[in-house]
Amino acid sequence: MTVSEELPAIKTILERLIAFDTTSPNSNLALIEYIEHYLDGHGVMYRRIPDPVLAKASLWVTIGPQDRPGYVLSGHTDTVPVTGQAWTSDPYTLTERDGRLYGRGAVDMKGFLAVCLAHVPGIQAANLATPIHLAISYDEEVGCTGVRPMLAEIARGAVRPKGCFVGEPTLMRAVIGHKSKHSMRAVVRGKACHSALTTEGVNAVEAAADLIVLVRRKAEALAASGARDGAHVPPFTTGLTTIAKGGIANNIVPDRCEVEFEFRGIAGDDPRAICEAVMTEARATIEPRMKAVDPACGIGFESILDYPELETDAGSAIALLGQRLSGNAGTAKVSFGTEAGLFDEIAGIPSIVIGPGSITEAHKPDEWIAVSELAAASRFVARLIEHCRSS
Repeated sequence: MTVSEELPAIKTILERLIAFDTTSPNSNLALIEYIEHYLDGHGVMYRRIPDPVLAKASLWVTIGPQDRPGYVLSGHTDTVPVTGQAWTSDPYTLTERDGRLYGRGAVDMKGFLAVCLAHVPGIQAANLATPIHLAISYDEEVGCTGVRPMLAEIARGAVRPKGCFVGEPTLMRAVIGHKSKHSMRAVVRGKACHSALTTEGVNAVEAAADLIVLVRRKAEALAASGARDGAHVPPFTTGLTTIAKGGIANNIVPDRCEVEFEFRGIAGDDPRAICEAVMTEARATIEPRMKAVDPACGIGFESILDYPELETDAGSAIALLGQRLSGNAGTAKVSFGTEAGLFDEIAGIPSIVIGPGSITEAHKPDEWIAVSELAAASRFVARLIEHCRSS
């Protein structure tokens, strides 16, 4: 089928996918069941990998020979919330205006999933020499957690795929690198008292403010004199505080404050180690002042999110193939994270990020993807089918 013939199927599937509210805290099982029913209708084999605790699941789909290494098309099913965003149309109803398709997840990244699913009949009919896999995951938006059990199963398999294309929005340009990330939550435990008697209490909010300053100073030092990678924007490891909340009344010295902070590292910098350095300094400089008033006071730290960098060689087979299939020469790096680094780290599968649409439209009200971008992704998958038919 031509791209123009595929587009109606892509839009129909995308409409169905967007209608499922798969915001990360929600179950994705209704969407997974829809995809399973669709695959059943085309006689396609798949394996559901359920979350052992949550009502969620991933799907691992293989079309073609089971005993040969193939290529993976990877996408996540979860989306970010629409709460508090001013949409001009229903975020869970696909709306087309002026060559754009609007809806939550349209670009990040149900559009790519719709393209892959629309090509399933063609993949099935192609009598492939090299298999094509679909890796459909959950909870990417909250730390790339849902893909990990699936990758662990793939790593235990007898045949390892030769490469993976993660379809996050890159305007169909081959992305060979992204930063790693580590996020932490700090719970500052102070001592409450009347605000007129401040010397008898320990102000958790002010101690948290001191911690925020530590994070900022570490980030400023990295920006000023840290390692550089000019392919990234910004070209250095970054850090910031993202959430701070504490206190219950204007006349009470607050006894609790929560702070969340993160570092995103270029290759060569370890965000986990940077976070640990912040913890060490906080325990050496902030906690002693708190404990001098009351030993029960202090700061507790916990890791809440962690994923590795992606650093694929520009001359690698998967990077060169991605450029050939997309028709876009050259490679790039991005600062946002994806599951691609985990495909490499956990399953040993060389990976790049390449998908339709722009990341600048993701997570916003009136999220959209251009129909032309879905067409470009469709051409990419069609060329992959031809590549796998003959190789």
